[in-house]
Amino acid sequence: MVKVTVAGGSGQVSREVIDALLESKKHEVTVLSRREAPASAQIPSELHWKVVDYNDKKALVDVLRGTHTLLSFVQTLSDPDQRSQKNLIDACIEAGVKRFAPSEYGSQGTVDMDWLRVKVNIREYLEEVNRKEQVLEYTLFQPGLFLDYLAYPYKTSKYVDQLQTVFDFQNRRAIVVEGHEDAIITLTAIADIAKIVARAVEYEGTWPKIGGIRGNRVTFSQILEIGEKIRGRPFAIDKVKVEDLENGELKTNWNIEAIHQMVSADQAAAFLKAVSIGILLSSSKGAWDISDDMNRLFPDFEFTSIEKFLTGIWEGKE
Repeated sequence: MVKVTVAGGSGQVSREVIDALLESKKHEVTVLSRREAPASAQIPSELHWKVVDYNDKKALVDVLRGTHTLLSFVQTLSDPDQRSQKNLIDACIEAGVKRFAPSEYGSQGTVDMDWLRVKVNIREYLEEVNRKEQVLEYTLFQPGLFLDYLAYPYKTSKYVDQLQTVFDFQNRRAIVVEGHEDAIITLTAIADIAKIVARAVEYEGTWPKIGGIRGNRVTFSQILEIGEKIRGRPFAIDKVKVEDLENGELKTNWNIEAIHQMVSADQAAAFLKAVSIGILLSSSKGAWDISDDMNRLFPDFEFTSIEKFLTGIWEGKE
């Protein structure tokens, strides 16, 4: 049993992971949050909840003493300099924390995705603090895109809100970059991500620096083939040109509409357009082709297959 601390533990993905950690009954789990536990939330009695100020490095050191592994899920959109996570890293080193996992949980590349580039700040900072010698073991958990999003609008996880992608199974349509129909994207179920992170915490060997979690490695064309098979008829495909996307133009008949809770209403339209353009361009450059580092650590783990998952959601629906 080790002591695991979860920073940003009131977030949606972090709560999925916390449940997986508690289910194992192998760890003492503490949540760090900027605010008190919500009164409406059912907090398990075995979960410790501590309110922290991520700008108070001394207080962070005190609260992290005795922690073996720190998993960070702090919001990156509202902290472009990543000061909160840098303070957490510094505090981990001073407090003697063995392992750290930053707030990643997406693509391996950040090209053409401005909202994800802040993650590079922490990747570089972790390399910097470990340059002379390893003072903090870490891994970057990278599962690609959540497979659950292809079930939109149907909720398939306990906490994570459904968001849309350029694959709209509900309305049998998709957006594809012309000439890049075979671009690769990795799709991993949220439940699988939580279980793999929990297993990684238990793992006694050294973490790989890149913690790729490869649920399903598929091309855009393969996703459409699966979609048309399950949904019973062809998808309407909007094909866009690379040059238009690079000029910030999304020439399509539709776009995603569901917005992340951290994006304000007045920024929604511009942000959703940027997300679609970014995912389309970045996928054509390999940003979502995730490595299989964690798969190799846990070869017995059976990942949820895309076809089985989507059949369970969409079979029999209009």
